[in-house]
This record gives sequence, structure tokens and C-alpha cells, in this order.
Amino acid sequence: MSQDLLYDVTGRVATITLNRPDKRNALNASLVASCRAALDDAAADDRVRVVVLAAAGKVFSAGADLAALEAMQTASALDNLADSQRLAELFARIYLHPKPVIARVHGHALAGGCGLAAVCDVAVAAEPARFGFTEVRIGFVPAIVMVFVRRKLGEAAARDLLLRGHLIPAREAARIGLITRCVAEDELDAVVGQTAEEIASQTSASAVRLTKQMLAQMPGMGLQEALAYAVQMNAFARGTDDCQAGIAAFLQDTTPPWQRASEPRGPAGPPGS
Repeated sequence: MSQDLLYDVTGRVATITLNRPDKRNALNASLVASCRAALDDAAADDRVRVVVLAAAGKVFSAGADLAALEAMQTASALDNLADSQRLAELFARIYLHPKPVIARVHGHALAGGCGLAAVCDVAVAAEPARFGFTEVRIGFVPAIVMVFVRRKLGEAAARDLLLRGHLIPAREAARIGLITRCVAEDELDAVVGQTAEEIASQTSASAVRLTKQMLAQMPGMGLQEALAYAVQMNAFARGTDDCQAGIAAFLQDTTPPWQRASEPRGPAGPPGS
């Protein structure tokens, strides 16, 4: 990974920090690749139960690096296609990640940066933050984030955000469901920490993974197809170790194993350290 991104594991929480504050954490090829690698590391690390996506500096992310986009104007069509594919894979990695991803949004999240926050499972923003997909105001198209935003908000709200390209305050972003919660600036770290700890200590890793899988798969299904899929997943879940252990703990009035293992195990260094 490059110095443009920081990766840390403390207890059962992996924190991925965008670290290009001088560039407003704009997404270039290097940062996109580092984010993808960090997400893969978190997915493979059995210690990690929750991932937090954060950013250094005053801005969460200004979206695509315009200098990088300008340089790509002289690139071939295949090179531009590959670059776009890498960005799409980053959003898909977050959306399909086997572990819950929480966005800690302390400052403005614009264009692709707004997409990063929106695609996370939970997004908590400080009140001063602003959100918006500003691509159309510079002649660009919010093509990749549109896939996820339309799923999340529905067509009417997505059209309003994507076609106007305007900014909305964090409280409004929470009201329409673009993010999960808006909090006072001095409460941001506490709320993100509490949310991460709740998931890490109170939920089953396998149940969360299967639930995320279903949430990603079901929106494109018709009613009967979705019900058939749900029946299959319901039956499969009953045979998992966590389900059997959780039901036994409930019936015996004891603590399920993931709660018994809830003591933090201390920080770990970045991958390869």
C-alpha cells in the first residue's frame, strides 16, 4: 500500500484512512488500488469483525482526482475502460464486503467521495459535512455511483441528486437515506466507535455475512424468485455453526460464543508489518 492510505487493526475493528489531505482525498489509481487491497486484507483477517472507512484532513473525499482524469484524456479507450473498471471494483468490494463497513464522514463527501460514503453499510456524518454528486456540473457523468445510489434511494431521489448536482447538508442526507445518521461534530468518534463495537460484540459474523449477501442479491429479483432465494438461505442458515450455537445459548440462557469472545485483542500493525 502507498502512503496515501493508512490501515490499522485495533481489537476487532480495521480502520482504513484515506490519506491525501492536500488533494482533498481525491481518488487516483494508486489510492483506489490501496483501498481495494486494504479491504481484501480486512476480509481475510479473522480478527476483524468491522471495517471503518475514514479520511484525514478537512474533507472526507472530493471524488475523482481531476488531474488524473485530465491525464487520462490522452490515454486509449482501453486504458480508460480499465481505469473505470478498477473504480467500479472498489465500490463493489465495499458493497459486497463480508464484514460491515462503516463510513466515518467528518467533512464534505463529493461525487465519487459521496458514493464511497453511500455504498457503506452504515454511514455516520458530522453535522457540518455536505454531500453531493457534482459530476454534471463539470460535464462528467456519475455513472458508477449511480448504480448504487439508485438502488439505495429509488429513482426519484436519485434523479434529484444526480441531475441537479447540488450539495445537501448531512442532516438532509440522513433524512432521505443517503447516509445513516447525522451527529454533532464532537460526537462523531463516539458514535462510530459505539456502532462498530455493537456489531463486533453482539452479532454473529456468519449471520451478518449471509445477510449482507442477501441484501445485495435480492433487489433485482421478482417476488417469487426472491421468496425462493429467501427460503434457500433460511434453510441454509439453520445448519450453520453460529445459528446452532446461538439458538442453544438462547434456550439455555447463556451467552453465545461471539459475545464470550468480545474482549479486544489489542492493536495489530498494517499488513506485512
